Amino acid sequence: MINTLGRHFRESLKSLARNAWMTFASVSAVTVTLILVGTFLVIMMNLNNVADNLENDVEVRVLIDVTAKEDAQAKLKSEIEKIKEVESIVYSPKEKELDNLVESLGEEGESFELFEQNNPLNDVFVVKAKEPQDTKLIADKIAKFENASKVKYGQDEVEKLFDVISLSRNIGLGLIIGLIFTAMFLISNTIKITIFARRHEIEIMRLVGATNGFIRWPFFLEGLFLGVLGAVVPIVLIIAVYKSLYTWALPKLQGSFVEFLPFSPFVFQVSAILLLIGALIGVWGSLMSVRKFLKV
Repeated sequence: MINTLGRHFRESLKSLARNAWMTFASVSAVTVTLILVGTFLVIMMNLNNVADNLENDVEVRVLIDVTAKEDAQAKLKSEIEKIKEVESIVYSPKEKELDNLVESLGEEGESFELFEQNNPLNDVFVVKAKEPQDTKLIADKIAKFENASKVKYGQDEVEKLFDVISLSRNIGLGLIIGLIFTAMFLISNTIKITIFARRHEIEIMRLVGATNGFIRWPFFLEGLFLGVLGAVVPIVLIIAVYKSLYTWALPKLQGSFVEFLPFSPFVFQVSAILLLIGALIGVWGSLMSVRKFLKV
C-alpha cells in the first residue's frame, strides 16, 4: 500500500516536471484566480463585519405616552417582552433623553438645557430584536399597544440598509463562485492535455489489468499539487497586504463604526480557506478530466 502510494506521488511529480510549461500556466492561473478570490473574501468578510455592526445598532425606540403612570409603563413593558422576536428592553427616562439630545447637538444643544425644569420629552423603551430583520415586525406590533405614543426605528434607512447588505453579499458570493469555477476549468483542461499526451501509456496499463482507480490516483495528486501550489503566492500576498493595511487603518478608524477584522486570527482563517479552495478546485478539475477520459 505504501509502495503504491509512493509510486503515485512520484508519477504525479514527474508529470508536473515533464509538463513544466503547462504546470506553470495552471499554477499561474490558479494563483491569479485565488488572488482575486482572496481579495473578494477579505473585502466581503470585512463588509460583513461592518454590516453586522450596523445591524446590531438598529433599535426600536418606543416613546411612552406622557400621561402613562408607572403601572401603565410596566404593563407596556410586559407586553413588549411577550413579543418572541424581542431580545432586550432598556428603559431610558426623559431626563436621560434630554441629556443625550444636548450632548448630540454640542454647542447648539445648550439652549435645550432650559427645559430641565419642564422636560417636554417622552420616557423611552429602547428595544432590540434578536434578528435585525425583525425590526419592522416588532415596531408594527408595538405601535398597536396602549401607551405607545410613537414608535421610531428609521424605517426607510433600515430597509435600504438591509437591501444593500443583502445585495452586496449576493454579488460577492456570485463573483467568488464564478472565479472558483474558472480555476477548476483551467486545471481540468491542463490535466486533460496531460492525459491525452499519456493516452498510449494509459491504454497499456489498462490492457495489463490496471484498475481505473490505480490510473486515476497520479492525476488526482497532480490536481491537488497544482491547486496547493497555486494557493501559496495568494496566501503570502494577502497576509502581507492585509497586515500593512490593518496597521495603517487602525488608528484612523478608531471610534468609527467601520472596523477592520483583527489581523489574527482573520488572515490565518483566510489562508486556510484559500488553501482548501486551491486543493478542492485542483482535485475537482482532475477528477472531471479523468472521469471523461477513462469513461468511469
